[in-house]
Formats: sequence, C-alpha cells, structure tokens
Amino acid sequence: MTPLSVQLYTVRELLAEDLPGTLDRLAGLGLAHVEPFRLTDYAAQLGPALAASGLTAPTAHQHVVGVDGADEIFATAAALEVGTVFDPRIDRERFESADGVAAVADDLNAAAAVAAKHGVRLGYHNHAQELEIVLHPTEGMPRDGTPALEVLAGHLDEAVVLEVDTYWAAVGGQDPVALLKRLGERVTAVHVKDGPATPDPIDQVPVGQGGLAVREILAAAPDALRVVELDDTRGDRFQAVADSVAWLRAEGLA
Repeated sequence: MTPLSVQLYTVRELLAEDLPGTLDRLAGLGLAHVEPFRLTDYAAQLGPALAASGLTAPTAHQHVVGVDGADEIFATAAALEVGTVFDPRIDRERFESADGVAAVADDLNAAAAVAAKHGVRLGYHNHAQELEIVLHPTEGMPRDGTPALEVLAGHLDEAVVLEVDTYWAAVGGQDPVALLKRLGERVTAVHVKDGPATPDPIDQVPVGQGGLAVREILAAAPDALRVVELDDTRGDRFQAVADSVAWLRAEGLA
C-alpha cells in the first residue's frame, strides 16, 4: 500500500504541550510517518521523540526561499532522515507574472542544489494562490492560460518535486484529479483533505466525510506519499486524524 503520513500542523497545540506524547498517540493509530512543520524550530526535541515513538519523517515543511541558512536547514533535515523538504509557501505576488514565476523557479532550483549536497531533495507545496492565478497565454502556453503552479513546474529542475495540496487546489478553482494527471511524476506527495472546498479552513472535515473525490484524487497520483492534514475543523483535530486514517484504511486507500 502507498505509505500514509500526517502533517503535524494538524495537531500543533498538542505538540506544543507534549511532543513525545503526541507522537506516541499518532503511532498508536498505526501510522508510521509524520510530516513536521517549521522543522528547525524544534529539531533537537523532534529527533529523540521520533525515535522513541517509532515514527519517521520522510518529508517536512520549512521555509527555504528568501531565508538565510540553507545549509543548516538541509543538514538538520539530513540528521533527522528527512528525505524531502517542502517550502510551504512563497509570497503570492511572486506568482502574478510569468517572469515572477520564473524567478521563483530559479530560487527553488538554487536551493535544491544546496539540498543535494546534504542528500536531501527540495520541493514546493501549494496553497490556493498558485492555482487561482492563471497566467495569460504566451508562447508555448495553452490559449486559455495556465495556472501559476504548472508554469512553475515547467521551469523547475528535475531535482525539484511537488507536494500538491489537493484541497487548496480545489479552492483555487482547479480539478485536483486533472491537475495531478497533468503534473505527473513531478508530484511525490499529496495532502489528503476533505470538505466543501471553501477558503475558510474551519470548514475542513475528516477525510471521507466531505465533498472531494478522494478515491479519484489518490488514483491520479498512485505513487505519491499520502499526507493527511486538517488546517482546522469544527471538531477535535486529533479525532479528525483518527477518523481520516480509519476511513482511508476501510476504503483500501492506506
């Protein structure tokens, strides 16, 4: 089965209160992987807690573009055996022109070269902004324009991968299934989420209880790491993770 992970931002308050205990609870759900956020903020505590819980972190989120200390970031990732670091957001205005997107790609490509020195891959994680911004046609682009994320993908070195947040892609007006098929093997991880695809994170619900075509979405990226996340929800977020994991397993998707 395709591996299943959980983005630790989902349980951020619990982590702040008790990092080892929260990881133990996630391991108790039968999870083997987690995806840390702001990796360098708590790396000293995270390493021992991961080891004690039996969990691994094949991916992590950490701002890289526009941030000093790339060598330290990737050295930290390597020490924690994180294989891919995803930059989770770059300022919206940088995606509002073709030249701006090309410059973002240059920055990511340069950072990826630093990551490679440490045996780590670099990737980018989208929100709605990179999909709702559609750049007007230029040479080599479809006549009806192209979402900024796809323009970005066309400029990235092969070493740079993508983690598609399928929920925010839907909020941005794109069909996540079609998007994943277009991006192809560039996508090495997906955020698995559910809900009505509104901009308000509180509307998100456990996977399987909302309106997204989760089975079809995952079938469009069969080899990508599946990362459960809720930015927020009206109920208890840890329980939402547990319900999401249970549904994915019951459906044969994890």
